[in-house]
Amino acid sequence: MSVSTHVRFEVDNVTPKIGSAIRADKATLLSGEKASQIREILEQRGVIVFPEINLTDEEQIAFTHTLGTFAHEEGEGMAGKDAVCPITMDERINPIASYLKGAFYWHIDGTMSEKPILASIMSGSRLAPTGGETEFCNTYAAWDDLPDSEKSALEGLQVVHAMWRSQLYWHPEPTYELLQQWMARGRNTLPLVWKHRSGRKSLVLGATALQVVGLDIADSEALLVRLRTWATQPQFVYRHTWKLGDMVIWDNTGTMHRALPYDHDSGRLMHRTKLQGEEAFA
Repeated sequence: MSVSTHVRFEVDNVTPKIGSAIRADKATLLSGEKASQIREILEQRGVIVFPEINLTDEEQIAFTHTLGTFAHEEGEGMAGKDAVCPITMDERINPIASYLKGAFYWHIDGTMSEKPILASIMSGSRLAPTGGETEFCNTYAAWDDLPDSEKSALEGLQVVHAMWRSQLYWHPEPTYELLQQWMARGRNTLPLVWKHRSGRKSLVLGATALQVVGLDIADSEALLVRLRTWATQPQFVYRHTWKLGDMVIWDNTGTMHRALPYDHDSGRLMHRTKLQGEEAFA
């Protein structure tokens, strides 16, 4: 697909099942005149890359506002503010950097909420010399391509999600006190198959998925791992190799994502904004 108008706005699919690249000028993006088209592409393709667009923090905030309701971060000093969030393992910049270690495993943001964020917008500010790519998988396409016989068996299943499950991926032997801190975030029971108001369906999986309701622990784990393996097959995945100034948006309601390993002392820094959720999981 390629679209070109009197302003610069060119759209190309980067893989058959997930991801589009939009080459546009700043003025077009900040005007909001293409906002509805960008949202439509995002919902259909899951991920949009704006190669080397080099938005300033203020421009990224303004662009985020054109797409929906700005979601404020919960961190210290950020509540209620329109600001970019620094995503880095440098604790001098991000005091809760250790929490981000769970982001190296496939996940959906907001599984502990009734209504997850709609999308994240992230810009590459400083890059690691090696590694640090971000991978995305299309959970709509993964559902669509399942055999019909399996779909009927999965619909109606519920899964308990817990933040502490994702933290055990990187820290399998926490102290009791640390585990209690994680567990204080509670748990949330979500549908395995999300029936969206659009009529489309997607799988709700990821590192926070603790146990399928009604299945014993072994059968539950086998099902969750098998479905994650299915959903993250190469045909459903786009891997983004960052360049300075790239901006990437992903539909948090129809994708999973993860960061690939890199040297945590490299200074890698991303600037993130988010769009407030518009649809509950149920």
